[in-house]
Amino acid sequence: MAKSIMIQGTMSNAGKSLLTAGLCRIFVQDGYKVAPFKSQNMALNSYITADGFEMGRAQVVQAEAAKIAPDIRMNPILIKPTSDQGSQIIVEGRPVGNMTAAQYFEYKLELKPKIMAAYQSLSKENDIIVIEGAGSPAEINLKKNDIVNMGMAQLAKAPVLLAGDIDRGGVFASLYGTVMLLEEQERKYIKGTIINKFRGDVNILKPGLDMLRNLINIPVVGVVPYLAIDIEDEDSLSERFTKNRTIGLIDIAVIKLPRISNFTDFNALEHIENASVRYISKASELRNPDLIIIPGSKNTMSDLKWMRENGLETLIHKHVAKNKPVFGICGGYQMLCERLSDPFEVEQGGEMLGMGLLKAGTVFEKEKTRTRVTGVFGTVGGIFKGLSGKKFEGYEIHMGQTELLQSMDRLEGKREEEGCEISPLSILTENSGLEKHDGMSRGNIYGSYVHGIFDSDEVLFEIADALMREKGIMHSEEFSINIKEYKEQQYDILADALRKSLDMKYIYSVIEEGI
Repeated sequence: MAKSIMIQGTMSNAGKSLLTAGLCRIFVQDGYKVAPFKSQNMALNSYITADGFEMGRAQVVQAEAAKIAPDIRMNPILIKPTSDQGSQIIVEGRPVGNMTAAQYFEYKLELKPKIMAAYQSLSKENDIIVIEGAGSPAEINLKKNDIVNMGMAQLAKAPVLLAGDIDRGGVFASLYGTVMLLEEQERKYIKGTIINKFRGDVNILKPGLDMLRNLINIPVVGVVPYLAIDIEDEDSLSERFTKNRTIGLIDIAVIKLPRISNFTDFNALEHIENASVRYISKASELRNPDLIIIPGSKNTMSDLKWMRENGLETLIHKHVAKNKPVFGICGGYQMLCERLSDPFEVEQGGEMLGMGLLKAGTVFEKEKTRTRVTGVFGTVGGIFKGLSGKKFEGYEIHMGQTELLQSMDRLEGKREEEGCEISPLSILTENSGLEKHDGMSRGNIYGSYVHGIFDSDEVLFEIADALMREKGIMHSEEFSINIKEYKEQQYDILADALRKSLDMKYIYSVIEEGI
């Protein structure tokens, strides 16, 4: 059975996910078989495994860092908020229904055997399991029947490193307070603390580090600097939403929907030279972009209503009237349609007018589509006509099906609008081997269900080339990027930084000693 180490944090966004990924990369560099594990993840960024199961993207990133394929056992429970009051619950990669917080609080008692089965199965195949906690272990109102922080540490008998985010202030108070709010039997699991995201001279911190160690009788394992690395973020606290307010020569605006999902779809676009990728939540922020992207959403109808009410929908129509491109992914693709229908109350029930930019309709269904895909663009028109014939790969994860109104409304005598092309994407589903058609375009309006469609090097090049030609900018023929190689470099940079700032000899001794 594997040894284990667990990363917990004093708060959300303390850097647990990246620390976990960095340790995974260090251990695999040192010759160990290692796997990440997070019993319960709450996030709208999810991923479909090769066998069609849904898991959180944070554990996918950590699996990449560990140089292994993502596996549903790494994240057996995923919670995807659908509204302020409820969430969709994914258990072992499959949705089991929507629940309120109170309902889930009672239901999660049933999940411990599934969590331990997943953990023990991984443990048999690896030397080290790096476990990630969630939020804070000191959320005393939620500690009863905990399955993700100290409750998980006790189940796995895992020593814990507690991380605090100094960049947000109050790090000593948060580390001390977290430890003091734990019960005595829980404190023995904490074998070290980590000061994360530090900027400046570490010598200035030393008096505080000594005082903290004396107060809680737990060693400080290291001070990790604020790292300028490009590794996918886990949740809506992502700095990507606020960091890029400067408009580049090529301006790409992504609508930051209230329930935006899988926003990591657009990370690749940041590699386009002279381009900015801005996340927009107000009409006043949109300005005059070269490309608008409407991303995925966990509640398409509600987020479309939000765009309608705050004026963004009107501005997107004006953008289209200038013959400028719009690209919808998943929920954004559904919004581009003429109508949305929810007969089974998957979202909010009833019917709703879409944006009317594609002569199509979407019907929400009870069963979720979950599959990895490979594919090729068919004949594509408009500014991105160069995508025709280009290959891509990615995954689909959605509750609805979208079709041309011609095929949906034959009895009403409706016909396909000239210039609306069905199926610019020819897709092969990996887990069934079946070929199908998906996606749609009309002029400079494009829609697809495929997440990760921009990650292909040749797709990225064609989009960059088209946007630059439209602006009259010379596009360097040497421009190219291998996304997979780039990710590998970033994981290595993260591992190197952690080796320099953490006491790895002590961490290895903690892992060996266990609890």
